[in-house]
Amino acid sequence: MKTIPKKIELLAPAGNIEKLETAIEYGADAVYLAGKEFSLRNFSGNFTDQELEQAIGFAHKAGVKVYLACNIYSRNPEQSAITCYLEKVGRLNPDAIIIADPGIIMLATATIPHIPIHLSTQANTTNYNTVQFWKQAGIKRVNLARELSLDEIGEISTRATIETETFIHGAMCISYSGRCLLSNFLTGRDSNQGSCTHPCRWSYSVVEEQRPGEYHPLMEDNRGSYIFNSKDLCMLDHIPELIEAGITSLKIEGRMKGISYLASVVKTYRQAIDSYTLDPEHYRIDPQWREELSRIYHRDYCTGFYFNDPDQTLPNYLNRRQGMIHGFIGKIIDANEEGQVTVAIKNKISRGDTIEILTPRGPNPRTLVTGILDKNNKPIEHAQPNTCSTLELEIDTRLKGIVRKVF
Repeated sequence: MKTIPKKIELLAPAGNIEKLETAIEYGADAVYLAGKEFSLRNFSGNFTDQELEQAIGFAHKAGVKVYLACNIYSRNPEQSAITCYLEKVGRLNPDAIIIADPGIIMLATATIPHIPIHLSTQANTTNYNTVQFWKQAGIKRVNLARELSLDEIGEISTRATIETETFIHGAMCISYSGRCLLSNFLTGRDSNQGSCTHPCRWSYSVVEEQRPGEYHPLMEDNRGSYIFNSKDLCMLDHIPELIEAGITSLKIEGRMKGISYLASVVKTYRQAIDSYTLDPEHYRIDPQWREELSRIYHRDYCTGFYFNDPDQTLPNYLNRRQGMIHGFIGKIIDANEEGQVTVAIKNKISRGDTIEILTPRGPNPRTLVTGILDKNNKPIEHAQPNTCSTLELEIDTRLKGIVRKVF
């Protein structure tokens, strides 16, 4: 009989309050987020000081842990401000702070010794001796370098008595452990300080020096060549191997992604993890899980470096993206027993359309939209983006969740 090494954590991104609530509602055990300063996703919205306090309180009330990112590589002029920020973090009392810079680790150890430190993947920890070094330095958890294979991760988990964390789903940076200089060189925005402009996603051509204006294709479609463009990571098919490798926390990428992505991915991995944990001997992949992840907007999926398969780490040359781009309609904010749901509309929906409700648990019901009411309770044919409308449905439901159009 298979035995589960320990309870494994599902860790989800939270770029703002709405995303935090969605991650928790759809089954995350923990969330990672950031304030307005000193994190690697400055464009994800992030949280004001007041919102951080609110978010941590909300998560803790739900029994969910909060890890606060302070994972930039800092510069000399920022040292005093970082110390002040750490003091503020200490008062907020998150469950851990995520750091990459050894200098910030030193400041955090001195300033907020009661807050556990998680080492960021930016530190590119690739072996068990390095893990032991960080343990001796007071680190509680290491987010291992994503360049490691699953066998290497398993050996680290066996040899090093410390919590480990790895990414299992989402976009991957093309650079080593995410430490890229392309954005610095091409736009002057430092990716290691949270201002990456993602130039790896741009199209490129080769120009010979003596022939300006003559573009030589590399490998391209009609939009250009994407020589730095990585595929998206998806480890859904390998939940047993991840758990048996002794990893403490399985992490989903996507602080800048929307709530539709977040709900789909968190729910799918929650179901897979729980299914395996409940009965590992009879665990099977549910085809609906794969179908769910195929429907979100994504690049070609791969397993990254986990299995030492070079084909899995080839760039996504064609920049091919899959999934339903405009399937997301909005989030239900109220529902009644008369088959009416009030929705914060993000994309157009019309009377006569068929929708699906992505619920936090259980099956996702489908139904016809038989009518639409505006905010004044007057019938309309279409609900437009950035409005709040009531959808009249064929089914009697008081479900909450994400509304998606069925094509």
